[in-house]
Amino acid sequence: MKKVALALLGLVAIAIIAFLIFGPAWFEKQTNMVDGKPLPEISAEAQRLHDSLMIVDLHGDTLLWQRKITDSVNYGHIDLKRMQQGNVGLQVFSSVSKTPRGQNYDSNSADTDNITLLAITQLQPMRTWFSLLERQLYHGQKLDRAVKDSAGALAKVSNAADVDGLVEFRARTGKPIGVLFSAEGLQTLEGERENLQNLHDSGMRMAGLVHFFDNELAGSMHGEKKGGLTQFGRTILRDMEQKGMIVDIAHSSHATVADILKMARRPVVSSHGGVQAVCGVNRNLTDAEIRGVAATGGVIGLGYWDGAMCDTDPATVAKAAKHVRDLVGIEHVALGSDFDGAVTTRFDTSGIVQITQALMDAGFAEAEIRAVMGLNALRVIKAGIEPLPKTAAPPQGKVTPATPLVVKPGADARNLVTE
Repeated sequence: MKKVALALLGLVAIAIIAFLIFGPAWFEKQTNMVDGKPLPEISAEAQRLHDSLMIVDLHGDTLLWQRKITDSVNYGHIDLKRMQQGNVGLQVFSSVSKTPRGQNYDSNSADTDNITLLAITQLQPMRTWFSLLERQLYHGQKLDRAVKDSAGALAKVSNAADVDGLVEFRARTGKPIGVLFSAEGLQTLEGERENLQNLHDSGMRMAGLVHFFDNELAGSMHGEKKGGLTQFGRTILRDMEQKGMIVDIAHSSHATVADILKMARRPVVSSHGGVQAVCGVNRNLTDAEIRGVAATGGVIGLGYWDGAMCDTDPATVAKAAKHVRDLVGIEHVALGSDFDGAVTTRFDTSGIVQITQALMDAGFAEAEIRAVMGLNALRVIKAGIEPLPKTAAPPQGKVTPATPLVVKPGADARNLVTE
């Protein structure tokens, strides 16, 4: 009997070890998928244009998963090799710290959390198992390690000088790829204002106040109450603007979006999502909200999954881009893939040329395509990650404009100038 018990115990131990080794990758393969549906052939003209673009993606969730950004794998959506193949110039990597059980777009409680089990099974440091702040700081450290391990292929972007340097080096050498640290929800502050400085010190330069549930700062579009900014949220918003952390309204309730746009003194972004006029999902922006983002000088990052576009066809992204352009101007359209964000898309980041082709097919001019594919986002990032001078903060209700980044039609990245 004792031998049988030991044998069973051994089998259980082997099963646990096998799960810890192979389970996280298996789970991600079922979570971040490419649907395999047909894609149009890329024309030589589209490929030439794409190869000359400065491409910026405002949102990817790769830091959540066990694999490293520098690993080349055949699952998920983003890694270094595939970013290089797609000619990505700057990738914003967001930290997901908590998601509710039974996550949906309509109503979620903040009482449950899926990421605790993921952190444990991925063998993350124990400090991340039960602290949302530590999870986010760990993601920042993970991004820093990827930069260090990339042998110069990745470069962290923390200030305006980094943006200028990135553009200059890519124009001369085609590398590195810039990376910027962001967050989906500041529940990681754990109610402490001082923790925002810890996140800023980790390199975070963009953050949404909420994710899939209401928190101490604001109401989520997917929360139970869907309220607006709390007093704590208003304080943190002002602190973010002062420190040079871009405010992201993705996942915010309509009430929170209205409060943020009313308070904003600097350009805000919707890092990943869609527009109600093309896809009537509750998380997408109304025309009034699009106008509000544009009034701050910000941008709207369009995603590629069905929750943003009600489809995964790249042509639908072009349709959404056209709607925003016609409503408020081309300077407010950007990309926000949500790659590796538990979504299914038509292509991974190596195939982002599909968006270039779709925009060309929809009749966008070359200068417009350059703006959508990266220059608009780059303009807002460069302006938004610089701290405000403490002695010269703009008065409440006024927006500090972002300096435009302009590329002349027919030019390549070497012609990027500020005006």
